[in-house]
Amino acid sequence: MNTYYRGLFAEWLSRMYLRMHGFRIIHSRYITGRNTGRAEIDIIARRKTLLVFIEVKNHKTINSAWSAITDKQIKRLRRSGETYISRTRWHGDARFDVIIVNGWHIHWIKNAI
Repeated sequence: MNTYYRGLFAEWLSRMYLRMHGFRIIHSRYITGRNTGRAEIDIIARRKTLLVFIEVKNHKTINSAWSAITDKQIKRLRRSGETYISRTRWHGDARFDVIIVNGWHIHWIKNAI
């Protein structure tokens, strides 16, 4: 299985995991706009008044997954989340999480970004 398909699998596994924890998946692979300098948000999920933007990383180790998240990517993800919130006029709480998948193991880091 190549990197692209491993990434799709990690996102699918993450969505199932979030559903098991009471979240409703709002969007997968959400892009705020082409050529806007914004990033793709892997998963946007909601539980009651909490909106969560999730970056999914599929790596062999947790450390390599963390090093794959650059400062530039964090800024772009935050801008994308802010754009989504303003477009949808969201008035609840929001946060940015990271889910790291290695094999079948899931590490969910809340308020990570």
